[in-house]
Amino acid sequence: MTEEPRVSVIVPAYNEGENILAVLDRLFESVRLACEVLVVVDTAEDTTIAVTEEYAVKEPRLVTVINTYGRGPANAIRFGIENAKAPVAVVTMADGCDDARQIDELARLVERGVAVAAASRYMPGGQQVGGPVIKAAMSKFAGRSLRTFAHVGTRDATNSFKAYSTEFVREVGIDSRDGFEIGIELTAKAKRLRRPVAEIPTIWLDRQAGVSNFKVAKWVPSYVRWYRFAFGGTLTADQVRQRSAKKNKNRES
Repeated sequence: MTEEPRVSVIVPAYNEGENILAVLDRLFESVRLACEVLVVVDTAEDTTIAVTEEYAVKEPRLVTVINTYGRGPANAIRFGIENAKAPVAVVTMADGCDDARQIDELARLVERGVAVAAASRYMPGGQQVGGPVIKAAMSKFAGRSLRTFAHVGTRDATNSFKAYSTEFVREVGIDSRDGFEIGIELTAKAKRLRRPVAEIPTIWLDRQAGVSNFKVAKWVPSYVRWYRFAFGGTLTADQVRQRSAKKNKNRES
């Protein structure tokens, strides 16, 4: 009988091909909790699929799923969390920048009662090694100012490497449709609902193979939207969803 997963690890991927092999090796070597790993791609032609399907022959906890919500990392993450079987979902990147050894620790924080557990580059003991300087500076400013002035519970709201209560995510919904701003979106929503957020230090290493798909200029407006949202007063989950429905309706019209 297969053990029910305690954590669903969501890995959005875009044409990673064999670059994902080292990431999967580290992930399955590191995670000790009962888990499922969902590699989420946008199309059946993605070069990641052949590699992950072959890998799954020896590792049944690995599942490759094709996102039906639309292209892009936000939709892939949204689709992955929506299809997660575990009560905890951890989002980690396919580029190997995140420390897979911390997945268990993040998941256990959610099991203890937090809505969002963040891996923080900007708290004592954390570090960012490499990566674009401007992107890093913007991220650090956003994270520290949100922690200081909006009291969001983490110094690294923009980092995608986070664990979430799947119950919380399904309660408030995910509005992001374009980039990697889900991290700041769900942190801001947790703050507005007065749900607990916790953080642990992490060391982020810039990817060693392949090319980053992060588009700073295109996605900054979405980050700014959620940055501003974090400073508001307390809301209920219904109020959050009503606001989301209104914004999504306006976007589609």
